[in-house]
Amino acid sequence: METIRHDSTYKKHIIELWKNPKNFGTIKSPTHELTEHNSICGDEITVQIIVKDGEITDAKFSGSGCVLSVVSASLLTDKLKGMEIEDVKKLGQDDIKKLLKTKIHLSRMKCALLPLEATKKALK
Repeated sequence: METIRHDSTYKKHIIELWKNPKNFGTIKSPTHELTEHNSICGDEITVQIIVKDGEITDAKFSGSGCVLSVVSASLLTDKLKGMEIEDVKKLGQDDIKKLLKTKIHLSRMKCALLPLEATKKALK
């Protein structure tokens, strides 16, 4: 796990969510599941989803990664609940930036987008 210094560029809400992510765990019988890897930094995030009648009713994630991939997965799985699959397919980089509410360096964007990539691939 990543070591965070107090003078870090990450905002307090990001650090708190990294320490205690929402929706971390597994779903007993997901309808959709996919694991995505970031070979650059070693992040590995698995997204599990339950879809009923075209709507996501539950979403969880597991795995390990840097602050951005874990926090992005936490925020994204929260957002997914109640969304129609067609709307999820339209989510992109700007949506993830809005969820994170912090600046993301271009070199770290792949980390932040990893959970979204896993989600979109799982729903194909």
